[in-house]
Amino acid sequence: MSNAMLRPHLCAIFLRCFFLVSTCGLGIILTQDALSQEEENYSTSTDSERQEGVPVGKIEGPFDLESNVFPGTKRQYWIYVPAQYEPEKAACTLIVQDGLKRAEGWKLPIVCDNLIHAKQMPVTIGIFVTPGEVPPAVGQAESRYNRSFEYDSLGGDYARFLLEELIPAVSSSYNLSTDPNDRMLAGSSSGAICAFNAAWERPDAFRRVFSSVGTYVGLRGANELATLVRKMEPKPLRVFLQDGSRDLNIYAGDWWIANQALLSSLTWAGYDVNHIWGEGGHNAKHSTAIMPEALRWLWRDYPQPISVGSSPVERRIDMLVPNVGWQEVSSGHEYAGAPACNAAGELFFCDPKAGRIYRVGEDGKTRIFADQIGNIGSMAFGPNGKLYGCRDGKHFVSFDTEAKEETLLSNCTCEAFVAMPNGIYYSDPSSRSLWYCDYAGMTKKVMANSEPVSALCPTVDHAFMHIVSAQQPFTYHAQIGTTGLLEFKQPYGYLHMPYQQSQSGARAIVSNFENHSLVATKIGVQVLDQLGRVNLILRNPSVETVNGMAFGGSGKDTLFVTAGGSVFKRALKTQGRASFDAPVQPPKPGL
Repeated sequence: MSNAMLRPHLCAIFLRCFFLVSTCGLGIILTQDALSQEEENYSTSTDSERQEGVPVGKIEGPFDLESNVFPGTKRQYWIYVPAQYEPEKAACTLIVQDGLKRAEGWKLPIVCDNLIHAKQMPVTIGIFVTPGEVPPAVGQAESRYNRSFEYDSLGGDYARFLLEELIPAVSSSYNLSTDPNDRMLAGSSSGAICAFNAAWERPDAFRRVFSSVGTYVGLRGANELATLVRKMEPKPLRVFLQDGSRDLNIYAGDWWIANQALLSSLTWAGYDVNHIWGEGGHNAKHSTAIMPEALRWLWRDYPQPISVGSSPVERRIDMLVPNVGWQEVSSGHEYAGAPACNAAGELFFCDPKAGRIYRVGEDGKTRIFADQIGNIGSMAFGPNGKLYGCRDGKHFVSFDTEAKEETLLSNCTCEAFVAMPNGIYYSDPSSRSLWYCDYAGMTKKVMANSEPVSALCPTVDHAFMHIVSAQQPFTYHAQIGTTGLLEFKQPYGYLHMPYQQSQSGARAIVSNFENHSLVATKIGVQVLDQLGRVNLILRNPSVETVNGMAFGGSGKDTLFVTAGGSVFKRALKTQGRASFDAPVQPPKPGL
């Protein structure tokens, strides 16, 4: 594939400037976009023209659609049905943002007719949908135009709209495949970031993306995508990017630079990505000319599934095992939580609603370990092999290997705790403090703390304590003093946040031998280096947020997590470190 050569930097800078032309004393300002409109001249191929003998598909619509995902909005959509469509065979789907006008501007129905006839893309039904509008309740007033909100925003709302409302509406009349490999999203400008983001959020539903002059800039946070692509665990996506060197450069950012940054991130992370750069502005001239080539590339080797690629570079924290993802260990529980692994690496977890503790044996089967034991909110093994738990938020109890129960501490309140070699640190929401309890039941207050604590975890050298709160956008760090007091608390670990939310939802934290911390948050398991910087984000194993984590397995290289009513595991290229293990000296962090 031949890519347009980039102009020298000085030329690009010059063309981005405003040009002042004086005629008869009058100043006339010619913008970069006006200049690009004059100079651009991309010719289309015969694939974008009607060809003799090629069956012509039909366009149906417009159809009206009201949304609950975006309350009060009304929109229209059109359906392109290729002549080769057969109702008994599920068709692929191509969803284009900005409706029929955008699709016809790309000559997309003609291109699809030609490529489907030539068997260069599968039989595909097109859905061309406009952004929503909320009409005013009174006359002489403007609608609320939802295009920027729906298209430029990150998060999963637009993907939900497609999956819960638009696709079901079309599926009532046409047989659409539910295979994510059979679905493609396309858009231009804000519609491009919308298409990419929907696939990014739901790769289980969409795998192919065409992006033209994409708005990956700071209108509503899309400038963060290039960073997230590098940090998030790679996803099974195939992406084609188009942009021109004279695209917009305004208050929100530089489109040309932003598209190159996204390409760089996708390439670095090992995605199946291609691009064609030109010299044009913020319009559809170039994308119209390359549309047949882009579609052929996006649908090449179909029906082979799109898989996760491998990065050509080594990550600073590289714990992903190739082609190994999450595996379900146990499911069907009312609630699964508080996973804990003993010294042998065996997994225990609880269902507080059922009042049970379960044990997962070497054969992978889940069996009841202890029954009718009340509401156990958190659990951890101690160095003596006993399993400790906080019952009903008021009592510390322990269970030996035969599930015999003993009480360590009564009449206390416990929010979260961690078991260490000589005792337990726990948070007490009633006194708004952190406390220490040794294994003989003696307690002392170690730090005042004014906010809820969802998890605690020491560094592997036991020099500091990680303190996690679901309400905060960061983790805290406190020094463990020689007398056990926690001192010099400060925000330390930076966490990436769910879109338009002020709370990370961090519910659990564990450490590995290298002293990296893994924090379970709403957007995934964020892996932080010793300096508190996120290097990698593992996707959540289900739509439920992970509420507990523990390293286990015979090699301590399996990460067990609980989410909703299920338990999952995943093999990683790292070794976990239990908090009850003796302290070890970690490697010195790279700055």
